[in-house]
Amino acid sequence: MGYNPKLVKRLRQQQSRGLGAGLIVGCLLLSMTYVTVFRTDIDLLSILNSSPPSSPIIAAPTDPPAVANMTWFRQLDDEDGNRPQNGQSAAAPSVKQQHLPSTTERADVVARRRSKPLCDLSEYRTDVCDMEGDIRIVGKGSSTVMLVPPNGSSGTSESWEVKPYARKGDRTVTRNVRKVKVKSLQEHEEAPVCSLHHTVPGVLFASAGYCGNIFHDVADVLLPLFITSSGFDGNVQFLVANNQSWWFYKYHHILQKLSSHELINYDHDDRVHCFKHVIVGLRADRDLMVDASRSAQGLSMLNFVKFLRSAYSLERDRPWTAGGPPGRKPRLLFIARGRSRRFVNLDEIVRLAEQVGFEVVMAEPSFMDVGRFAGTVNSCDVMVGVHGAGLTNMVFLPTNAVLIQVVPLAKLDWIAANYYAEPAKGMKLRYLQYEISEEESTLIELYPRDHKVFKDPDSIHKQGWKKMGEVYLRKQNVKLNVNRFRPVLEKALQLLKEKAEHTRE
Repeated sequence: MGYNPKLVKRLRQQQSRGLGAGLIVGCLLLSMTYVTVFRTDIDLLSILNSSPPSSPIIAAPTDPPAVANMTWFRQLDDEDGNRPQNGQSAAAPSVKQQHLPSTTERADVVARRRSKPLCDLSEYRTDVCDMEGDIRIVGKGSSTVMLVPPNGSSGTSESWEVKPYARKGDRTVTRNVRKVKVKSLQEHEEAPVCSLHHTVPGVLFASAGYCGNIFHDVADVLLPLFITSSGFDGNVQFLVANNQSWWFYKYHHILQKLSSHELINYDHDDRVHCFKHVIVGLRADRDLMVDASRSAQGLSMLNFVKFLRSAYSLERDRPWTAGGPPGRKPRLLFIARGRSRRFVNLDEIVRLAEQVGFEVVMAEPSFMDVGRFAGTVNSCDVMVGVHGAGLTNMVFLPTNAVLIQVVPLAKLDWIAANYYAEPAKGMKLRYLQYEISEEESTLIELYPRDHKVFKDPDSIHKQGWKKMGEVYLRKQNVKLNVNRFRPVLEKALQLLKEKAEHTRE
């Protein structure tokens, strides 16, 4: 997709015309998630305490503050975090379920299980229960996962309540995640009779929370699900609490790659499912990052992006090279935003990129057709976008491509680094960061230059995430100074050429 003047014109006109059909999606998001977005319990002063550097090009910090004890928050993204439109509801394609005879668990398996607690509640992002033995699961009504003691064993009485969503520190969003009771029965307690026996392990997780925003789709569910289940090579049964069928249809390419079995709607299935091995909850590290030292398979973020390329049949694993086909220019993608944090002088920026030597592509992320937009991103060598959830699409870029994050006014340098810059390194992308000046922010049209929005942003952060998001994220657009931005594009082109020369050597 090349430079499209009609798209530019349409994007620029959106500021003055009604939101039309897109407002339907926005209304759904407003009604379903804005209550959770605008929270006032976060003081960002402790993490946003450094001033932007004078140079428009900066490298990502190599030693960001520890995040284990932070209150997790949602990225505010009007257009990137939508819900499905009316009628967009479908279930993932099904696979016939196997009905197999029950088996008695071996005593040695139970002994190994007893050597450690069933549930690990020590992680800052998620609670995980890893169980082996005679496990019986009832979703509808009781919402219970039970470990039955073997014959002749008295069993031990243990019980936990977990919410299987990988953002447990965010109490606002986890209020809407269904609790799952995990317990080990004693000999005298009666166990429900199995309706269905499974010979593959089970993984129980929730698709609630902030699902619908691509950052959280990946960071809270898809990446943790990959970390938790990739070692099973597709021989795993997913049980889903807070099931949203549209969400599973949206990402069915990924889910079918991870599991060859039909999803079980945990909330509405009144059968007793019996397993030998069950994991309740998803293992997770930092957002959009994988700690290989904690993974049994030694997984990395690069493994995840390669997995995504396979799931969506993306062709390119390397970016443009100088020695490629004659006349072939490197492709640069501008992530188009329809409302907040959009480029208001897009025509001028496009001409600049073409002068530097790029073939320019502009595209809006598709809410339901993830595969189409993934293909567009993968066809490009450089991706440029203003800070926001849309940058998560960098997971589809070829290895060694370049990501340019444009950071608006708001003292977001720490957030920009930890949510996109550091993850980009893990994906083996080259990263450039451009922090806009006051003159490049449309906030100068709304506030006097001596206003605390410019002079004392910490005072805005003190008022909580709701106020900060309203001022700096919802009201702000970007008018890039092309002379100041030019060196960033030239640096991106230089990085591509340097990599090409290194590859040839």
